[in-house]
Amino acid sequence: MITKVPLEKGSKKLINAWAFYDWANSVYSLVISSAIFPIYYGVLFSEINTISFFGYPIKNTAAISFVTATAFIVVAFMSPILSGIADYIGNKKKFMKIFVYLGSLSCIGLYWFELETIYWGLLFYFLAMIGLWSSLVFYNSYLPDIAYPEQQDRASARGFSYGYVGSVLLLLFNLAMVMKPEYFGIEGTPTEASLKAMKYSFISVGLWWSLFSQYSFYYLPKSNHDVKVTKDIFWNGYKELQSVWRQLKTMTTIKRFLPAFFLYSMALQTVLLVAAYFGEEEIAWADSSEKTIGLILSILLIQIVAIFGAILTARASERFGNVKVLIVINLIWVVLCIVAYYTRTPLQFYTVAGFVGMVMGGLQSLSRSTYSKMLPKTIDTTSFFSFYDVTEKIGIVIGMLCFGLIDHISGSMRNGILFFILFFIFGALMLTRIPREQVANLES
Repeated sequence: MITKVPLEKGSKKLINAWAFYDWANSVYSLVISSAIFPIYYGVLFSEINTISFFGYPIKNTAAISFVTATAFIVVAFMSPILSGIADYIGNKKKFMKIFVYLGSLSCIGLYWFELETIYWGLLFYFLAMIGLWSSLVFYNSYLPDIAYPEQQDRASARGFSYGYVGSVLLLLFNLAMVMKPEYFGIEGTPTEASLKAMKYSFISVGLWWSLFSQYSFYYLPKSNHDVKVTKDIFWNGYKELQSVWRQLKTMTTIKRFLPAFFLYSMALQTVLLVAAYFGEEEIAWADSSEKTIGLILSILLIQIVAIFGAILTARASERFGNVKVLIVINLIWVVLCIVAYYTRTPLQFYTVAGFVGMVMGGLQSLSRSTYSKMLPKTIDTTSFFSFYDVTEKIGIVIGMLCFGLIDHISGSMRNGILFFILFFIFGALMLTRIPREQVANLES
């Protein structure tokens, strides 16, 4: 029997295997969150706009927002405990696998998302989000385990680039299937065939996610230490989190980075989640057909440009330093929010989408690698990254609530977009509070 030899930290093959998980999971974010599922959901509720939830009528768009917010709340509270346990028993890959299979099976379950089975459908949607975001806690925590500090910017950018390429490829296939279902042997009236093709696309996401994850699982290390599992494993994981929390209080760099990340990530993630709805409601499309095609093209444009954005940001960070580049990107987002406020025509919307893609991937990948560089040399990287992920998830919940309230009170989504200028500005300002000597050590 041939025993697999573990790959050395910093090896190109190991870094590629880690980054390849982005290729596997990013199809969920694009196909389910941004493109096919929102269209399917809209068609499903084209004649009715409310859901009876335990006897209470709720607007269909509000219902999906509540489910999304609830999923993020669950992940925010659950991931620190799970990551603490995973670090204690030294097998984060096992936990990562559990959530990958939960998410991929739930995507397949969306095939049965119908008005008659709406509760089951919403449950599968909820579980798919739990699977994705929980798996990312463990995935992100592998970065300092598989790459040295000087490699982490490019490794992080490579992951996002793989994700953008893979998700665009599957989306193009799914769009072809939805627009020309007869070419794929899908029968029925045009509407029925397209809806059936959308349901097949949910299955394709689940299969893609699960199958391509196997390459990462094969090469990622099982653990970074061995500990005997006891009946008190849950409490030991919780104690580990308390230890991490005490360490964070004494780490000036991380203590000043996380609040800045919280502010600008809140704005970034919320803007990305509502971008399609903004384009649908606020842009003067000629007709519904142009609107559908225009929104799909803008989504593809953002994904393709984001590939180059992540790479360019990694190169810029090597020359100018991580923190300086993060500050500049936040300021670019301020300008983009102002421009978006005055955007009304399709051409203007495409232009903004292109620039959003350029700075979207850069801000996400560089934030992840910058935080990774700040971590002390420790075996409990998952617990440290759980704080990072919790910060992001709580920011999303607060950001969505703020945006929804502003939209509801003012009657315009534009005011909500404009409001996030403050978060990007304050995020940039808080980044300047990181001590210069520590920034120099981080970027040396």
